[in-house]
Amino acid sequence: MAKLNINGKVQDVKVEDDTPLLWALREQVGLTGTKYGCGVAACGSCSVHINGEVRRSCVTPVGSLKATDKIVTIEGLSKGATHAVQKAWAEVDVPQCGYCQSGQIMAASALLAKNAKPTDADIDAAMTNICRCGTYQRIRKAIHRAAEIASAPKAKEGAKA
Repeated sequence: MAKLNINGKVQDVKVEDDTPLLWALREQVGLTGTKYGCGVAACGSCSVHINGEVRRSCVTPVGSLKATDKIVTIEGLSKGATHAVQKAWAEVDVPQCGYCQSGQIMAASALLAKNAKPTDADIDAAMTNICRCGTYQRIRKAIHRAAEIASAPKAKEGAKA
């Protein structure tokens, strides 16, 4: 039995210590937005945030985590897909098949949390997830757009647009 802080809620998860976090999330907790792609940390479909860092959950054993570690999955990134990256992804129409997109979004949001205005080179270095459909140019465009959305001043409540 492990205690995991997933999307702000501490949960008891009944798995062996060597069980990859990916399978605990999908099979025990029912959060299926995190995808299985390769099982060897190469593709990034299983990317989640652990204490604000993007990590590949397919190679992260549950036993390596503490109850104080903050795990965020695609389901916990925002309510109603309101995160700047999620908005930009929809606006730019990034997904083709969509399978890798939850991992791509988690990697992009971790990048923007550390670097609010990344260059193309920054994006290329940080985005190591694989997209079989080859939407890399749209991913880069969406990350730049997300940076714009995130840096835009918030409209004052009650003000007319």
